Amino acid sequence: MSLHIVHRDQEGIEILDLRGRLVFGPGNLRLHEELDQIVTAGKNRVVINVSDVSEMDDEALSALISASARLRKAGGGLALVDLRPSHIEDVLPARLIPGSELFKEVFQHEQDAIDSFFPGRRVQRYDILEYIRSTQRSMD
Repeated sequence: MSLHIVHRDQEGIEILDLRGRLVFGPGNLRLHEELDQIVTAGKNRVVINVSDVSEMDDEALSALISASARLRKAGGGLALVDLRPSHIEDVLPARLIPGSELFKEVFQHEQDAIDSFFPGRRVQRYDILEYIRSTQRSMD
């Protein structure tokens, strides 16, 4: 399945709903182009919903990290929403990349991701390590 991207706007935040495979090739290039267009249009706050992404690879992570850095430099940021258990193995190593702030901004709920762009709002952050622990406990 190829990557499908749906754009939405909520409270001035650009939201991208992704569906399909986010892997090296056309899907990854398309996401990179979409993020470039968003930044070029002067938007610097982006939420990416990955709940319907069936697979992610290192190239996808590189594109997201690059976009996150570019958005931060422009005064905004990038937040991920609704990582699936299958994404955890792909995402966890990215937390260890020096200078990568992307995966500190991961949320279970879209509204929390949106609220993270507004300093006065209370935000429930998504702790990936705690999620892994709770998943392992429920499997035992």
